[in-house]
Amino acid sequence: MASTPAPNLAFFGELLVRLSPPDKMLLRSARSLDLAVGGAEANVAIGLASLGRATRMISRLPANPLGQMARSVLMGAGVDCAHVAKGEGRMGLYFLTPGAGLRASEVVYDRAGSVFARASADDFDWDAVLGGATHLFLSGITPALGPVSSALAIAAAKAAKARGLSVIFDGNYRGLLWAAWDSDPRATLSELVGLADIMFGNHRDIALLLGTSFDNDGEERRRAASAALFAAFPNVQVLASTARHVAAADQHLLSARVETRDRVAQTDEIAVSGIVDRIGAGDAFAAGVLHGLLRSADDLDGAAKSGLALTALKHSLPGDASLFGQGDIDAFLSGEFDVRR
Repeated sequence: MASTPAPNLAFFGELLVRLSPPDKMLLRSARSLDLAVGGAEANVAIGLASLGRATRMISRLPANPLGQMARSVLMGAGVDCAHVAKGEGRMGLYFLTPGAGLRASEVVYDRAGSVFARASADDFDWDAVLGGATHLFLSGITPALGPVSSALAIAAAKAAKARGLSVIFDGNYRGLLWAAWDSDPRATLSELVGLADIMFGNHRDIALLLGTSFDNDGEERRRAASAALFAAFPNVQVLASTARHVAAADQHLLSARVETRDRVAQTDEIAVSGIVDRIGAGDAFAAGVLHGLLRSADDLDGAAKSGLALTALKHSLPGDASLFGQGDIDAFLSGEFDVRR
């Protein structure tokens, strides 16, 4: 009997450079900026590579020092970059003003016309970039970049399905990006979710997809939203989400939920205080859940706890991506918060 191939996860999306003022200063008064490499798909790839998973990035970077730097960051984290092509043009940027106390964080995008945003489906050899992969991860950010990128995201998902890959889709709704062009996010995202086997998203994402609202609170609202999603999208088999209550910029309450059509795993709510950086926390959650599901597809409780642990830990780490390993997850779940010597 042929053995099941080891998971090899491909990630399709744009790599970005993040620039942020030091010491939680306002962008308008900053005279220097800290630099990090980000992008939702790359963040999940780095998170899973840090957990020992085989990951590859499929993207395009400018043939300049910024592109070289971004490639080096991913490769240094253990992500295969053989399918990150080079092209002429610019690197996508975003500027983050970190929140503090009761002041929320703020993002300003400067990514229009990037090398990746100008790419079309004809720029990718799907047999080559997906060959040997078992899963494709993509998010709602790529189709939000414009009509060409929207068609590209759908082409990538269809290419993966045609080759027998499992498709993982993270809603990652970005209203500012969708509003910048004559878009129809509901139609586009619905087509992508229709191709997905695993989805990351909450009741707001599902309300957008279905053009409806869920009026109850808490558990009842989550249950109603997931039931509606599973009924509308028969291909989706797993739905994962977090619930976040923001008391202040550096104090949040978090819980995690992973469910199939007939089972639900819901964690208790935990307090995350002294937050260093919340950007990429959702990507860390996705990495933790996928890592848990790859360890045991039937252990929804373990996947939910793994996702919660990784997203909580990411709040302690500057930059966009989680760099934690299984030992860090185990220590978190066992309550080991003192110095480890």
